[in-house]
Amino acid sequence: MLSDLPVIADILEEKNDNSSWSSSSTSEFFLLGLSSNPQLQEPLFIIFLNMYLVILLGNLLIIVVIHSDSKLHTPMYFFLSILSFIDICFTSVIVPKMLVNFLSETKTISYIGCLVQMYFFMAFGNTDSYLLASMAIDRLIAICNPLQYSMIMSHRRCVILAVASCVISHLHALLRVLLMSRLSFCASHVIKHFFCDTQPVLKLSCSDTSSSQVVVMTETLAVIVTPFLCIIFSYLRIIVAILKIPSASGKWKTFSTCGSHLTIVVLFYGSIIYVYFRPLSRYSVVKDRVATVMYTVVTPMVNPFIYSLRNKDMKQGLGKLKERIKF
Repeated sequence: MLSDLPVIADILEEKNDNSSWSSSSTSEFFLLGLSSNPQLQEPLFIIFLNMYLVILLGNLLIIVVIHSDSKLHTPMYFFLSILSFIDICFTSVIVPKMLVNFLSETKTISYIGCLVQMYFFMAFGNTDSYLLASMAIDRLIAICNPLQYSMIMSHRRCVILAVASCVISHLHALLRVLLMSRLSFCASHVIKHFFCDTQPVLKLSCSDTSSSQVVVMTETLAVIVTPFLCIIFSYLRIIVAILKIPSASGKWKTFSTCGSHLTIVVLFYGSIIYVYFRPLSRYSVVKDRVATVMYTVVTPMVNPFIYSLRNKDMKQGLGKLKERIKF
């Protein structure tokens, strides 16, 4: 499926061998997409269109159910509703352009459009990460300090956590895009990916990217690893608390409240760590592309199913919504 990508890339690169342009010039990139095989474009379009519709409808349903059921007006579901909204925004930055390119012969994106896509991709992606950390903190307090839960996780503090998640993520994205805008690009304009991600764009630069890579890796470690370590710490504390519960049924009941969240964390962070926490020299076109599809499309698509099928309160909320629609 992807075996013909290097050949297509070489052809496009040859067309640009005599060109050299800086970040200040108006030009465009070529996005190779998931496959350059013409026979696969329409099937891929249908598959990803259906996945995108599932993401939109599933996450919108989660938001509607949470806001329509007063029983779900708790910190955990407050963060879940925001997570669902961010997932819609996150995929909408990437998938619509990808769908257009499946049916287009040019498959281009302007330089400004590339930077804008990169900015919102990182902003919404990092917001997802911080919201998952906020949900882990919520579960930690609910299990380890249940008597003071309502006081500690007040609505005001939940709003502060949500706003802080957005602000930090957008500042991170702004810094990364400003660094990218200072690079010069020579010869090839071919991005071997289906959207403007940092690593494949850095590969095209003829500037010295060593300093940019150091800043990117350091800042990424600070921004992405911080919420990840917060999640790890929270679950270590939760496991210790669960082990102190005498009955097996009590342990399972307590841990089941974290099951949905933990599943999403593994899917989201597993693919992110694989893609971003490696040096640029080890960047792999095919492997990274598959891993990127996991956290940009698959994870937002399965979120509603995981939280609705494995969550008793959400099932009840869905039932109440169905009854309201009938009447």
